[in-house]
Amino acid sequence: MNAPFKSSHISRRAILKGGALTVAFSLAGLRTGALAQGAAGAQRVLDPKEVDAFLAISPNGVVTIFSGKVDLGQGLRIAFRQIVAEELGIGVDKINMIEGDTALTPDQGRTSGSNGIQRGGMQLRRAAATARKALMELAAPKLNAKVEDLMIANGQVWLKPPARSDGISYASLIGGKHFDVKLDPSAPTKNPSDYVVVGRSLPRPDVPAKCTGTHVYMHDFWLEGMVHARVIRPPAIGAKLESVDETSLKKLPGVKVVRVKDFLAVTAEHEWIAIRAARELKAQWSEGSGLPEQSKLVETLRTDPSISDQTLVEKGAAGEMAANAKSLKASYFWPMQSHASLGPSCAAALVKDGAATIWTASQGTHGNHATFARFLGLPPEKVRLIYFEGSGCYGMNGHEDAAADAAIISREIGRPVRVQWMREDELGWDPKGPPQLLDLAGAVGPDGRIIDWKTEMWIPQTTKGLPYIPLIGPGAAGLDDTAGLNAGLISQNGDPPYDAGHVKVVAHWLKQTPLRPAPLRSPGKPANIFATESFFDELAAAAGVDPIEMRLNGLKDQRGIEVIKRVADMMKWQKRPSPGPNRSAAIARGRGMSYLHYKHDETYVAMGMDVAVERSSGRIKVEHVYCAHDCGQMINPDGVRAQVEGGILQTISRVMMEEVKFDQSRVSSVDWASYPILRFSDAPKIDIELVSRPNEKPMGAGEAACAAVGAALANAVFDASGLRLRTVPFTPERVKAAIGGQSS
Repeated sequence: MNAPFKSSHISRRAILKGGALTVAFSLAGLRTGALAQGAAGAQRVLDPKEVDAFLAISPNGVVTIFSGKVDLGQGLRIAFRQIVAEELGIGVDKINMIEGDTALTPDQGRTSGSNGIQRGGMQLRRAAATARKALMELAAPKLNAKVEDLMIANGQVWLKPPARSDGISYASLIGGKHFDVKLDPSAPTKNPSDYVVVGRSLPRPDVPAKCTGTHVYMHDFWLEGMVHARVIRPPAIGAKLESVDETSLKKLPGVKVVRVKDFLAVTAEHEWIAIRAARELKAQWSEGSGLPEQSKLVETLRTDPSISDQTLVEKGAAGEMAANAKSLKASYFWPMQSHASLGPSCAAALVKDGAATIWTASQGTHGNHATFARFLGLPPEKVRLIYFEGSGCYGMNGHEDAAADAAIISREIGRPVRVQWMREDELGWDPKGPPQLLDLAGAVGPDGRIIDWKTEMWIPQTTKGLPYIPLIGPGAAGLDDTAGLNAGLISQNGDPPYDAGHVKVVAHWLKQTPLRPAPLRSPGKPANIFATESFFDELAAAAGVDPIEMRLNGLKDQRGIEVIKRVADMMKWQKRPSPGPNRSAAIARGRGMSYLHYKHDETYVAMGMDVAVERSSGRIKVEHVYCAHDCGQMINPDGVRAQVEGGILQTISRVMMEEVKFDQSRVSSVDWASYPILRFSDAPKIDIELVSRPNEKPMGAGEAACAAVGAALANAVFDASGLRLRTVPFTPERVKAAIGGQSS
């Protein structure tokens, strides 16, 4: 797989300028240059217990980072450089980075769970600290000194002042050689009080190319001899392919039909011809397997015969109910949602001569490595997945499916194949964030203390083994279709973070859902915290206690107390034991808030919102968002701020607009009209306060803020109008129906 494939194509920027740009890609060049250490042709060290798996120092002193975690746009390319630069005493400009290539990078697990920095980054920190220790040990005899008398700076090892000498460069100590050292958990890391790189908002290295249209995304990737392909999906989920009429394409030159059992695709030298062929090819399909009625989805979940029950949390004991205690029950529903990436999924593959290379925007190249080897029938050492940045993901959209499509087609024709989904493919066939139904019941005393709390949730099974999301292509082709992921850790944060007499959380696990379930940004937590924090507000209103005061009284964690107080100060919150006085106005305004300790173990977030509710139209306008965010040590504060802001905006879209629509055959919301997302004109003002804690461990910034949005919004709507919105999305039609029910 080391033969070079050169390519040329017209870039987006070149089109705008009316010119042309030539881009070359060489597998051999990438592999040889990326080795950086060891003899020419040597294999990379991939054992994540070894320093050499993560770092290499070339003879010219440039450091190369090898990262199994990938940058999806969240800023890891600069943050990882900052972490390593800090420990090695060099500038970020002296660091290169290779990411997500299964032949060159260690397996650090999927880039998910908001763990890029807190896990992947910390492995790099440990590797860099161990490398620094090894470099100083190598330099000590050359400087005739003890290791404790040495220091590092500017890519060299020096004697500490007042003694002076010429430094010894890292390149002269180890350039082009292996460290042959295991990661040392006792190797000292730099004291945060001495940081000069970590904690600074350094610019991302990928932004200039993205702003000028020269960044090579997965969609821009090109190989010599490559053909374009489109996959033809059945008109109904579960339908089988009965016949194909290839004569329907006789007017289109050079089109090849690829059929493997129920997998059907077309290839062509030019993309537009492939698109036309996919539209014009006549095929006969059987009836589909059928989907439930969408209007009865809640009842379908409740009565699913496959349900198995599990108590996830039970603590405390319910005390006697005071005479003036208030008891409440409420149900909350979060619908299936698409990832709705702005660009449809894309991938390329070359499967030939007993080996395969797949170029993919997947967040989990290493996790998919064995999967692709299995369904292609190849030894794992003959399969390589290479990451290229795609059009967004945050979970599992169609990237893996598109890559599998390309691999199957390439195996059949023995040529490089590029598959790009169409918009209807992306919204129609990507795996979905699953539906979540939550029933809550609780009791609160007149002092605002929770006496009893119970959460019941109907969610897809996520324990090991069930249900792993099958990839569409291999399943249709009759290959191994047990690959993929499950829907993620969607049962977390189903219990409140506040003091309570008795708490119980029960999961009613569903072995199947109407559509393939997938992890979608902050899997499960936006729905769970929407329910728990909305219900907490309902209890506060029933007790006649200010919702912020009740939260503060119920918390002992000082970091949680701090973010709540910060948001209250940002909002200039005034105590309000009941909805605002203007709830019957034509345009009623209100404010609400929510709080979470993500997974009860990670980032702290408090969020407030100001909203306006137009009663005549049912339209909600989010006017202002306030967020206090504590993710521990921040590597790059601007990167954290961007992640928090992006998460807030994306989840406002999910709460206000997004819902997968389907009939009993297939998904029907397959364009931006039927699956709308937030527009620039809908974006609110956002104020974010980042809590700086350089001496704490870093935690994730990509997911936590998402989970706070739904409840903050719903609680603000209640404050404005007295309406309790318990079903997402909060569409104008749904709001108007609630207003009508309120009036009657």
